[in-house]
Amino acid sequence: MSEKILDVRNLHTSFRTDAGEVRAVNGVSFNLEEGKSLGIVGESGSGKSVTAYSILQILTGNGRVTGGEILFRGEDILKYTPQQMRQFRGKKCSIIFQDPMTSLNPTFTIGNQLMEAILLHTDRTKKEARDRAEELLTLVGVNEPKRRLKQYPHELSGGMRQRIMIAMALSSEPDILIADEPTTALDVTIQAQILELMQELQKKIGMAIIMVTHDLGVIAEMCDEIIVMYGGRVCERGSADDIFYGPAHEYTKGLLRSIPSVNGQKEKLIPIAGTPINLLNMPKGCAFCSRCDNALKICLEEVPEEELVSPGHYASCWLNVKKRMEGSGEAAS
Repeated sequence: MSEKILDVRNLHTSFRTDAGEVRAVNGVSFNLEEGKSLGIVGESGSGKSVTAYSILQILTGNGRVTGGEILFRGEDILKYTPQQMRQFRGKKCSIIFQDPMTSLNPTFTIGNQLMEAILLHTDRTKKEARDRAEELLTLVGVNEPKRRLKQYPHELSGGMRQRIMIAMALSSEPDILIADEPTTALDVTIQAQILELMQELQKKIGMAIIMVTHDLGVIAEMCDEIIVMYGGRVCERGSADDIFYGPAHEYTKGLLRSIPSVNGQKEKLIPIAGTPINLLNMPKGCAFCSRCDNALKICLEEVPEEELVSPGHYASCWLNVKKRMEGSGEAAS
């Protein structure tokens, strides 16, 4: 059995704004095992990226973790000193951001930026760092690595820049790699290449991956476990087979209905009705209630607890509670 490398418990993250407190993450819990892949899925504003940024403590100035624990190999990183967090970032946990053009500095060459990351987190000399940078570019499939090290970000294509970002994230051989929408700005062909590259690197290096995305199709074959988030909460979790072939939350079902199929010309896409909730004014009950066609009265008043749907498959939906109660002959409230 794989060792648990990351354990997030009841995480709460908020942002202070002029309009009030935005509770972006509300009691999120999950764990990640060594060498495994975890997918965090949800639409914009669901809290998936904030969850990732909370792990690395790279929130904006008005953001802060207000509760919970983030355990890395049993140690709560929320209690780390600034120096310990600097060691954790990059060396133990790295991140790939969604837009490589804004993540790379346009005034420095690729070589300078890669070497800076290597020198910061390792004991290599400048020459060793340059050799390592060239080695990393070869590892991520960049052709003519020596020439690329002398080039600037604007001289490379979007797919090439994303490969540079992956190389930078892998420069110190982290235990965990967080990929925040790593293929959003890329076309479909390059998307497939980047995802395949990440899978190959995971097998070679043995790192664990947290894939943050709004696209269920991206993680269909890549992740061992998938978490579906809505309104800053986890609404469903399970294996890829659980999520794709036996969804147990109405929001997950809505996401799956909105994915184009192979027979797209014959089938009509069904969008999720309504608009995302206002995080400044969270509902009393289920966050998805106002957009759910099958909502019950209790959904308006109480937040559903996680219900075991099948082994390893959980969902926070009152409809599952109702189904269980009806199946056992109990009277539903």
